[in-house]
Amino acid sequence: MRLSKLFKNAPTTNVTGLSFDSRKVKPGDVYFCLPGLTYDGHDFIDDALDKGATCIVYSRDLKEKRPGAIYVRVQDVNAAMNQCARLFYQKPSDKMRMFGITGTNGKSSVANIIRAIMNLQEPTGYIGTIGIDYGDQHLMPDLTTPDALFLQRTLNDMVTAGMKDCALEVSSHGLAQGRVDGINFDAAVFTNFTYDHLDFHGTMENYFDAKSRLFKDRVKADGVCILNMDDPRFKDLERLSKARVISYGINSEADYRAIDIQMTSTSSHFNLVHQGRLYPVMTNLVARYNIYNLLAAIAALHETGMPLDRILPACEDLPQIKGRLEQIDAGQDFHVIVDFAHTPDGMEQMFQFGRSITGENGDVIAVFGSAGKRDVAKRKVFGELADKYCDLIILTEDDPRDENPREIASQIREGIKTTNNLYIEDRYEAINQAISSAKKDDVVLILGKADEPFIYRETGRSPYIGDNVAARECIEALKK
Repeated sequence: MRLSKLFKNAPTTNVTGLSFDSRKVKPGDVYFCLPGLTYDGHDFIDDALDKGATCIVYSRDLKEKRPGAIYVRVQDVNAAMNQCARLFYQKPSDKMRMFGITGTNGKSSVANIIRAIMNLQEPTGYIGTIGIDYGDQHLMPDLTTPDALFLQRTLNDMVTAGMKDCALEVSSHGLAQGRVDGINFDAAVFTNFTYDHLDFHGTMENYFDAKSRLFKDRVKADGVCILNMDDPRFKDLERLSKARVISYGINSEADYRAIDIQMTSTSSHFNLVHQGRLYPVMTNLVARYNIYNLLAAIAALHETGMPLDRILPACEDLPQIKGRLEQIDAGQDFHVIVDFAHTPDGMEQMFQFGRSITGENGDVIAVFGSAGKRDVAKRKVFGELADKYCDLIILTEDDPRDENPREIASQIREGIKTTNNLYIEDRYEAINQAISSAKKDDVVLILGKADEPFIYRETGRSPYIGDNVAARECIEALKK
């Protein structure tokens, strides 16, 4: 592509790529001097030019400019990068129906439900915490919402592969840092808003402001905002949303409402109320919060054109989402459940579900920790919640980074007053202890890491088999 296609009055020099990381620059790239939390891209201009960058996009005064190099000054490098990525990759999101899902909890579940049902009608991609999936491709991203360059390139790859739709998890970090500014969504879904990420946002209002940007700025004029009527921030989002608003809920009158809910440990049944009619729904999803997730997906699909008589039968047997209330069944006579829960609200929902499915004499055994270099205040809260619902708590490592995992565990213990608890640093051994301790009708909850194939320690990202694989291995070993 010609540089003049990306910037007005720029030379017609040919551009072969885009980069904001000087270490990854290739000959012919445009290099964006992106300011960051730790480093400033302006400090690495010489490195980028040495590697063959065609053009430097910058925003602050430079002491000197290298003769023969092309420089383009902009007010906001991040905004310019988003726009250039959109143009360079031929506006890929305009060629697909785009679903954006945000909220504290439930993003992965809603996005994967949408993808699973849409895939029955036409090829659909997914980008989020669990990975990137389209066609026969499965990739692992570093972030829930990838950076703008990676995101636009991936969306273009999806278009090339024949995808007609994409379900994209939109994190508060991604919104605050403008990673989706080059995308206009057909449908934006709000799951819920609870305590999280204050280490990044500082206050709950800043956190909410980041979430709300999806509905204020990124939905097409003829698009739709799907909002949780039962969440306390519904009215705020309804007022801020620029597109048509559709509600879903359980406790309140809503455009899509679930009533007469019946749940077991393996399935759920409810009546969907929509426009005055009742539609019976059967699903293999369990737990009350998953009813919310399913309602959100049903509303998003229906409001973008899929008939209910296609959507509802597909709800009966939805694919298991790895690490999201994943029940590990290897023939044992107790429940083992792996989940990504890592917020106070998510943890409490899992504890409540575990408590609800224990047998008459069953106990709830929980294995979890708390991430290092992240919000410290929630650690004691985790302990308080576990103390309220569990019979045995096994504390362990969970991405400790350069913090001492034992010290993290001691901070969780500040909230534990009466429940038996122990600390086993090695996560695999902690899971093995929980499973070895379980008896008939007990529930073992393994929370925080889910299927993630790594643990962040002081030395960096270390390989890990994932909680779901570890649990299955421990059960098999116990049976032998």
